[in-house]
Amino acid sequence: MRSLLGRWQTWAGFAVAAVLLFGVAPAVLSTFRLGLLGQYLCFAIVAAGIGLAWGRGGMLTLGQGVFFGLGAYMMGMHLKIADAEIRGNSVPDFMQIAGIPVLPGYWAPFASPAFTLLAIVVVPTAIAALLGLGVFKRRVKGAYFAILSQALAAAMAILLVGQATLGGSNGLNGFRTFFGFTLSDPVNRQMLYFIAAAVLLVVVAIVRQLMQSRYGELLVAVRDGEERVRFLGYDPANIKVVAYTAAALFASIAGALFAPIIGFITPAQVGIVPSIAFLIGVAIGGRTTLLGPVLGAIGVAWAQTAFSERFPAGWTYAQGLLFIVVVGFFPAGLAGIGALRKRRARTKPAAQPVPDPDPDPEPEKVTAS
Repeated sequence: MRSLLGRWQTWAGFAVAAVLLFGVAPAVLSTFRLGLLGQYLCFAIVAAGIGLAWGRGGMLTLGQGVFFGLGAYMMGMHLKIADAEIRGNSVPDFMQIAGIPVLPGYWAPFASPAFTLLAIVVVPTAIAALLGLGVFKRRVKGAYFAILSQALAAAMAILLVGQATLGGSNGLNGFRTFFGFTLSDPVNRQMLYFIAAAVLLVVVAIVRQLMQSRYGELLVAVRDGEERVRFLGYDPANIKVVAYTAAALFASIAGALFAPIIGFITPAQVGIVPSIAFLIGVAIGGRTTLLGPVLGAIGVAWAQTAFSERFPAGWTYAQGLLFIVVVGFFPAGLAGIGALRKRRARTKPAAQPVPDPDPDPEPEKVTAS
């Protein structure tokens, strides 16, 4: 009975989210604000994967900008080739300015939409799997894994800046079409938002299934007692690799959607700072819950836009202060406050009955002498 009730609550939650994302938001938000919400949903997709890897698996992934950037740049390469073909050019516009007359060899396959979509899924997944096996098999964890993943994000940003065939520090920008649809058309921009919303719901459903499955229990067991799991006959490295790879895949898909929604992608959006920003939203929302990372990422991104419009120089300090307060006083995030209250209410001792101050005395027994 309880499982049936939980299943109905889950479906009801997805229905409410679908109504808000597909019905209410397009009706009340302008085209510009709807595009901003689409960007926030892309961040939420990344956060859902981080919640799985970090919240359930204990892997502090400080390098999700690497996979986010891979997906964004691969999508951007296809969009730039498509724009060049429409204008009758053999190379994108920025290559003409840089004096590159021929399309580089590694660009050519991305002229195919099917290859691009396949690469967005396969390339980051393969890289994450190989990297995860190499790291976790050597039992690298904790702060060492966090530093390694952060170094990868920094290395990728530096590498992209030095690549003239990828736009250098300017990145790829000026996208005009998306698989044949004109991006300047508000209807098509709304279509991009709907795609991001649908992908977010699918990703949340996948993460929930993983968390509720036997694998999810093993992942939590690895986080809390890796040596005990190894003693029971399981390889913790393989369990970690699955979560790390899934998080990388979600980040790549989010980046591929982010590029056409925002209209450009630069090395500054895939380095250390964006990777930490993803983590801040997850920590504030509640990394061990299902919806905490998603809502936290959307909330932090919205707050950044809202407050930076009024206080451009002060938002960074406010964001850092909020992160310190949450981590220091609410380790489970804002989503854990309600659970903490319920736990305290359950453990609160019941009130003891107050004895009657003046009980009726028993009548004295008179014995015959």
